[in-house]
Amino acid sequence: MELLPSVQRYDGWYNNLLHHGRGSVGARLLRLLPANYADGVYQALQEPHVPNARQLSNMVARGPSGLPSRRNTTVLAVFFGFHVLSEILGTEKPGCPAEFLNIRIPSGDLVFDPEGTGAVVLPFQRIHWALETGQSPNSPREQTNEVTGWLDGSSIYGPSHSWSDALRSFSGGQLAAGPSGQLPKETDGRVPMWKALDPSTGQGGPRGIYDLGNAWGNENRFLQAESIAWFRYHNHLATELAQARPSWSDEDIFQHTRKKVIATFQSIVLYEWLPALLGRAVPEYTGYQQHMDPSLSPEFVAAAELFLATMVPAGPVPLWALVQGCGAAPHPLSCPCLPISPQSTGVQQAEDVDGLLLGMSSQIAEREDNILVEDLQDYWYGPLKYSRTDFMASWLQRGRDLGLPTYNQARERFGLQPLQDWMDLAPHLEQEVLKNVADLYANNTARLEMLPGGMLEADSPLFSAIILDQFVRLRDGDRFWFENTKNGLFTEAEAREIRNTTFRDVLAAVKVLRRSLPVSPHAGDPCPQPQQLTAELLANCTPMTVLDYFEGSGAGFGIIIVILFCLPLVSLFAAWIVAILRKRDFKKLEKKKASVRWEVASEAIHAMEWHGPKTDSSPVYIQLQADKVLKVLDGRGSVLRSISLKTHGRVEVILSSNKGNKALLLKSPKEYDLVLLFNEEAERSNFMGKLREYLRKSCLDLLVSEMKEQSLLKRAVTQEQRKQILETFFRHLFAQVLDIEKSDAGELNFESSQKAKESLTCELSRAEFAEALGLKAHSMFVDSMFSLADKDGNGYISFREFLDILVVFMKGSSEEKSKVMFRMYDIDENGFLSKEEFLRMLRSFIEISNNCLSREQAEQVTESMFRASGFQDRDELTWEDFHYMLRDHDSELRFTQLCIKGQREKGRSSGSPQGLWDGGWGGSAAPVPSSPLHLYTEAQRKKYQRNKVQQKIQEFKRFIENYRRHIVCVVLFSAITAGLFVERAYYYAFASPSTGIAQTTFVGIIISRGSAACVSFMYSYILLTMCRNLITVLRETFLNHYIPFDAAVDFHRWIAMAALIFSVLHTAGHIVNVYIFSVTPLSVLSCLFSSVFMNDGSQLPQKYYWWVFQSIPGMTGVLLLIILAVMYVFATHHFRRVSFQAFWITHHLYVLLYVLVIIHGSYALVQQPRFHIYFIIPALIYGADKLLSLSRKKVEINVVKAELLPSGVTHLRFQRPQDFDYKSGQWVRIACMALGTTEYHPFTLTSAPHEDTLSLHIRAVGPWTTRLRELYAPESLAVLGKLPKLYLDGPFGEGHQEWHKFEVSVLVGGGIGVTPFASILKDLVFKSSINSKLMCKKIYFIWVTRTQRQFEWLADIIREVEEADKNELVSVHIYITQLAEKFDLRTTMLYICERHFQKVLNKSLFTGLRSITHFGRPPFVPFFDSLQEVHPEVHKIGVFSCGPPGMTKSVEKACQQLNKKDQAYFAHHYENF
Repeated sequence: MELLPSVQRYDGWYNNLLHHGRGSVGARLLRLLPANYADGVYQALQEPHVPNARQLSNMVARGPSGLPSRRNTTVLAVFFGFHVLSEILGTEKPGCPAEFLNIRIPSGDLVFDPEGTGAVVLPFQRIHWALETGQSPNSPREQTNEVTGWLDGSSIYGPSHSWSDALRSFSGGQLAAGPSGQLPKETDGRVPMWKALDPSTGQGGPRGIYDLGNAWGNENRFLQAESIAWFRYHNHLATELAQARPSWSDEDIFQHTRKKVIATFQSIVLYEWLPALLGRAVPEYTGYQQHMDPSLSPEFVAAAELFLATMVPAGPVPLWALVQGCGAAPHPLSCPCLPISPQSTGVQQAEDVDGLLLGMSSQIAEREDNILVEDLQDYWYGPLKYSRTDFMASWLQRGRDLGLPTYNQARERFGLQPLQDWMDLAPHLEQEVLKNVADLYANNTARLEMLPGGMLEADSPLFSAIILDQFVRLRDGDRFWFENTKNGLFTEAEAREIRNTTFRDVLAAVKVLRRSLPVSPHAGDPCPQPQQLTAELLANCTPMTVLDYFEGSGAGFGIIIVILFCLPLVSLFAAWIVAILRKRDFKKLEKKKASVRWEVASEAIHAMEWHGPKTDSSPVYIQLQADKVLKVLDGRGSVLRSISLKTHGRVEVILSSNKGNKALLLKSPKEYDLVLLFNEEAERSNFMGKLREYLRKSCLDLLVSEMKEQSLLKRAVTQEQRKQILETFFRHLFAQVLDIEKSDAGELNFESSQKAKESLTCELSRAEFAEALGLKAHSMFVDSMFSLADKDGNGYISFREFLDILVVFMKGSSEEKSKVMFRMYDIDENGFLSKEEFLRMLRSFIEISNNCLSREQAEQVTESMFRASGFQDRDELTWEDFHYMLRDHDSELRFTQLCIKGQREKGRSSGSPQGLWDGGWGGSAAPVPSSPLHLYTEAQRKKYQRNKVQQKIQEFKRFIENYRRHIVCVVLFSAITAGLFVERAYYYAFASPSTGIAQTTFVGIIISRGSAACVSFMYSYILLTMCRNLITVLRETFLNHYIPFDAAVDFHRWIAMAALIFSVLHTAGHIVNVYIFSVTPLSVLSCLFSSVFMNDGSQLPQKYYWWVFQSIPGMTGVLLLIILAVMYVFATHHFRRVSFQAFWITHHLYVLLYVLVIIHGSYALVQQPRFHIYFIIPALIYGADKLLSLSRKKVEINVVKAELLPSGVTHLRFQRPQDFDYKSGQWVRIACMALGTTEYHPFTLTSAPHEDTLSLHIRAVGPWTTRLRELYAPESLAVLGKLPKLYLDGPFGEGHQEWHKFEVSVLVGGGIGVTPFASILKDLVFKSSINSKLMCKKIYFIWVTRTQRQFEWLADIIREVEEADKNELVSVHIYITQLAEKFDLRTTMLYICERHFQKVLNKSLFTGLRSITHFGRPPFVPFFDSLQEVHPEVHKIGVFSCGPPGMTKSVEKACQQLNKKDQAYFAHHYENF
């Protein structure tokens, strides 16, 4: 094995051991002269400083084709020259950011603007430059070479080691070949080959594109043939070497063959091709010169390209003589310089290569002059979306891009005389041409550019000097030059042998031609060229077309946008389905809870009741009662309706006469009718038989008639129609009593309005009367009132009868009202009210509020009221005695009314005392007598009158004072968010790295990047709001004075909504980006996203769906939008209440959300990932907090006691874990695995911190709490045999635990929301019993409940507080809300009884507590206002509320209203359930 002394690198590095990077891939071009830029730095010269490129092209390069080369140069030599340029030159890569020197086409241009629009602009993109240059005049822009600058075979083997490996077969030192063995393998995408679209068809693709050493080797079929010849030559030499050295490895054979091929290529270029091209000899080689800089110059780049372009013929003829004989007519290929494409006639077989090479070797090139053939000047394949461009104009722009010197500067550099007179430039040309060019440069020879000047010269002395200088420097500065015997590559003999090898020998070696056949035409050529080709002999080229990258994508893109923005609707629909299913399951659960089920009696008749044309029919059961009552029941046995037949002289029934005979109408004259639908005629007949028998026994007549079913249904009076009649009834009733204007009540025209007649002649049944009062039909109050009003005793109340009783209550005096009350309960009408009758009255009032007092308690109240009035010795009262008993409540009776549904506010008495009656939540409150503390009274403190402006200023100041912590946090967080948005937006708009993305999509990138930074920040730091353990600890530190930790959940929601807005904004920005990227050419995209796209010449960008569904950011972005839509919809208040489990599950998608966010940014499509900058710290804190919770969650807690309390409340008492420290008012989260789910639910502890066990009171209001109640029911425990265990997480802090930090605290609990206050009251009792020092001097506890029976367990706690509260620290007020309006007769009588009971026995009639019981809703504003008077020394009062949102909002509004004043500040903390 023979070892190489030094293997030449593929990338050109370390050729020069002193200057390692010279000639390497990416090396800068070497300027021979100072850069000629408009600003001296990087801005290219453009109009009007230089002529229009297209105009100059037409002036300089336009002319007749078909003039043969003066030096007899063949086309093969011309394209060999292009192959040599591809070997040492690679400046096609576009610059980043993308910059354009677009070529404006003059109006009326025959090729590009035949219609004369003047709007045609051919795009021209500037090439890549060294980013560290172009910053100042001392360092002007310098372009880079993307291939090696050496004659080192990079066009054969590639400019990198990996590229070379991709071309090798790794067998026998060969390059990988296709199936025929004579052609390289077709590209598979691993090697970045140039794949420009065919301008004649607009088609492209990999077919006919071969893997070669140079990316542009497939640019046209002639250059491709040259490259394939050298591919064959390598494999030919490798085969010979393998046969000669069978012991050598593949690598040895490959490297020795490569060395020989490179040396042969160097020899042919310098000593055969270059002299033939320039017509002059090359100086002899004198040895390697280490200090010689061989770098390519920008002058050479442009001069060599244009010099060769002038020699390209109109149409090379492949094998025209050799295949058909020397006398055959030529068959040229039109548009010779088109790129290879599947649709063009490219190199498909080995014979195609032979034909092209032989044809080019027999064809004379165009003359070395200034003229370019039409194919190059008008039909060269175009850039970007244009299919054609002007080759000459493009290179004129390229010269300006390169900053080439002027013509005179270049001539002086190469020892030529500068131009003084335009006529001296090209004496061989017509004077008109020179005159036109001179005019373009304002007759100033100093402004003439190098490229047009060099082209116009006779014999091109300037271009020849530039080209020769470059190749000599390349040779002399190359350490691996084949003639440099010091490098040890070749001996002198071997070098002489290589020097004697010609290109004809190369072609002969690969069987392209016989060695006796010349490569170039000369005297004695066996097949001379019959004639020089001209454009007239060729077919016309396809004119320019403009591609629309977005064509056919508009509809799909629009649909995707619609779908993305409809994701919340889809999620909403899913949530709606879940809500329906959960409600259905909950109803099933409630049905299952019912212990008693009604079974339909065997005699009941089943049918469907028809309610109206727009209402679904419902199944009912009809029962015929013995007391002439027909009852309608539902499937559970509940009575839906009772129809009394006592007052009916006869019963009218109408049957349908349609086929099937299924409908039946039972008329009820003073009520709505009953319409029954039967499944079979037999069922209806059976019902009619039973009805006849029933009516016969009841001595009632039956009138039966028939009509069509449609008429029957039309005649029936439905329940809805009856409601409309009653509405009119009440409206006109109040119009007469309260003198309401007719316009408000509605016009009554008795002649024309049949409905009005029906309304005023109708009568109310007992059920309708009870419904009007909002009571049950069989309550004692309804019985008494109905009997009093029904003067004629017919069982119905007429309009006049109702009017008489209403007038008394609306306008009567207190005597008249008490007389009505007396008559109502004087059952035997003897003029006296016995104790039994008084007791009945009392119990009827108490029945209204669903409070059940025992008979003994009621008798106790009766006796006490008789005794208080001095009637203890009497058994019955006269009306005078009864009125005297109510003497202390004359004012209440005066304002008492009868509250009826539909009564207008205008009908209320306007004389009620405002200070006494003004309400808060809902505006309803019962009267409360003045206490020693003077609560509910008008404030006496002096008020300062202000104008409206001063009031607004004061309100604003108090708002700032009250919410300063919240405002500071929100402002700070918002400022950080805004700062991040502005920083990212500014960075990408003005300071981003030079990718050019801001120039491509300015608005889209600013919006998307700015919002991305905000989203990253918000989604990271939102985790801190859920660190419950951390918040619980921090709220006990000094930080609580600056950060409102109690508002963590509200802050969480606020951040989430803001993050959602920025997420939508981010999506909108990317929609803009996707559209722009979908219409941006590949050459620009490869600059913007160099890691994703490569500029392979196809220019076709990816479609919109690739960005959305096939890219990592796109796919993860869509998934993120889906997750956000699901999480946000299920987190809304409504769906969270309907299905907490769905909220629980969907909110745990946050884990997937963060994973996708990380993946979304990790692709680094636009920028390096930055999410971790924001995420790491909050994630670590949240993770630690979560681990703490998980450590607790894994511990099972034994339940000590389970008790089912009334009103669906479950009381659980369980073990207190070790080291479980908490404060009264805090809450925990529990889970019960016995329910088959791991979801945790939050509940407030009702135990006090000093107790040994923990307790919860859980109300069954949802599926989970209902199932929990069933689980701990005695029946379930009997089956399980033990109490199921719980998992506990907590405790967690909230605002209620700060009750002791205020001198005066107000605790407001509504419904089950009293649970935190149970713990607080217990804690208060304990601390007061041990004389613990408390800051709190007074506590007001307001308990709002529908009935006192709803939470009797709390009454026991309040009773303990009352017994232990020796210092009257606690003032308890109980509000029972399940009553009518405050002026209603029933409420007034309850109030009278309660106040009497409170006065006599010092405890409530209903609760048994000393606490004051009110009827109605609490008047928060007057109550809080009076607190300011009772405690004038207190400047800050703590208000803590927990309950339904309506109540907490009322408390909040009351606090806000009073905080506007210059008095005590009410600090409100609230929780909703």
